[in-house]
Amino acid sequence: MGKVSDDATILNIKHEVLTEVARLAFAGELEEKKENIPFEMIPGPEARFRCCIYKEREIIRQRVRLAEGKCPGNKESSNIVQVINSACEECPISSGYVVTDLCQGCLAKSCRQACHFGAITIAGGRSHIDPNKCKSCGKCAEACAYSAIVKIQRPCMKSCPVNAMTMDEHGVCQIDESKCIQCGQCVHSCPFGAVATKTDVVDVVNAIRDGKKVVAMLAPAGEGQFGPDITMASWRTAMKKVGFADFVEVGLGGDLTAAFEAEEWAEGFKEGKKMTTSCCPAFVNYIRKHFPEVAGNISTTVSPMCAVSRMLKAKDPGTVTVFIGPCVAKKSEAHNHDIEGNADYVLTFGEIRAIMRARGVELEPEANTSQEASVFGKRFGNGGGVTEAVLECLKETGENTDIKVARCSGIAECKKALTLLKIGRLPEDFIEGMICEGGCVGGPSHHKTAQAAKKDRDKLIGEADKRGVHENLQNYDLDSFSMHR
Repeated sequence: MGKVSDDATILNIKHEVLTEVARLAFAGELEEKKENIPFEMIPGPEARFRCCIYKEREIIRQRVRLAEGKCPGNKESSNIVQVINSACEECPISSGYVVTDLCQGCLAKSCRQACHFGAITIAGGRSHIDPNKCKSCGKCAEACAYSAIVKIQRPCMKSCPVNAMTMDEHGVCQIDESKCIQCGQCVHSCPFGAVATKTDVVDVVNAIRDGKKVVAMLAPAGEGQFGPDITMASWRTAMKKVGFADFVEVGLGGDLTAAFEAEEWAEGFKEGKKMTTSCCPAFVNYIRKHFPEVAGNISTTVSPMCAVSRMLKAKDPGTVTVFIGPCVAKKSEAHNHDIEGNADYVLTFGEIRAIMRARGVELEPEANTSQEASVFGKRFGNGGGVTEAVLECLKETGENTDIKVARCSGIAECKKALTLLKIGRLPEDFIEGMICEGGCVGGPSHHKTAQAAKKDRDKLIGEADKRGVHENLQNYDLDSFSMHR
């Protein structure tokens, strides 16, 4: 599944809370009984996973608030990613450089000589670093012949690709929202489960209970995540049992985005304008916050999620659309009200499974007979998949396909390409940007890692017919909605 760790404990707590919140919401009893959830989960008198039952209950209470789509504490914030303060308080790590037991108390004292801030003293036959003077420049670590000085960094800080995690005076992590791109990489990095996200679970359940036409939309990355026999038909059946009115494969949105982005690329290529893709919301957030100079180069074509949502709302304006996938940043895209007609709500795989458990529904094997997307739309969730789909569309329309694309997987590759674009030295014509390694299939809320799911994913997609992108889109009224921001 994921990395080897005791992360199962954290996930079990998280999913137990989500399931109970969903169950109470379906019963119409959430407001009345939500205050009881911490006491039912932590009856006492023995603590389950923290120092005391009072700390545990407070953490559960804050997780209930997140499940409701609220901030965990009293501080209001529009950020999707949040820190559970009561869980973070127990983190023992203060980031910085420390001297380990490898220190030999050598005569050279090269560490002290390298420090320009007087932060290193020698006492008791070994070096010591004064954290109040240390500037974390790392010169001492470079100078030590024994590698006895190491940089210690909190896992959440280490995982954040944009250095948006800081600490307050009490050692509790804070998120710098001016930097945060809401990618969610930090969420599963914290071994205390102190970083989490707001959810739309209660809003989705209430919409279903209110009898609204709520449609589930599964991300292309979902194919293969739950085994070789869990097909799109399996998802459709399960979602209708939960109470959704219908189900749509967002690979269809991949086809829509590819077709219209191909038109933009063709026009941009003729004009000599270099452009970037727009389907990864974390990548778009990254550009807008860290490379605003090239924001005008972002494709105006909407994401596959938004494309399918607009298509459904064009048929019935009262439709409530719910995107399901491994992406945290999609929540920020849905909450961006500047994008008209986008998905109303976003659920991760863990969140939809909590809703399913609350209803006693499971994904069950079904024949792989349902196909709403071309293979190119289905592969949109893979790194490089967007490029392949766009090139296919250019080929189908007789446009020039002799173009160069920087296929960026992960923050390092994205940063390099955007820097080159910013200074006018990008050798490629276009940039495909995916903040998660390997594309959406590597999203932070995946059920299986991309590598673990690859065999099943290839099998399921390999069973699809070979319809072209435009051939598939002939079945839909493309004039009834806009594909641009």
